[in-house]
Amino acid sequence: MPQTNPLAALGAYLGAHGLAVELTARGLKVTNTQVSGCCDEVSYAADTITCRKRSDDGDRLWFWTSSGKPITEADRIVDAALMIRGILAGSQHGGGQ
Repeated sequence: MPQTNPLAALGAYLGAHGLAVELTARGLKVTNTQVSGCCDEVSYAADTITCRKRSDDGDRLWFWTSSGKPITEADRIVDAALMIRGILAGSQHGGGQ
């Protein structure tokens, strides 16, 4: 069975639930066009999510915010989506692009 790219799977889920997503070389850019951004350069709440190993969790894959905060394990797409939606819902958004 071929492995699924965790960022692609997360992007598909978030896109199906109303967020704008773009898979880039830097990670998965997620934008909530319903929430204003932090400044003139960032029109909407957005963050770039990455996926990498977490050394203090047995090198399991985790999703991370652009500011380096862990979100959840990469096999927990629904949990990750809920957390990202919360991050982008208001003043907590990372604004990282």
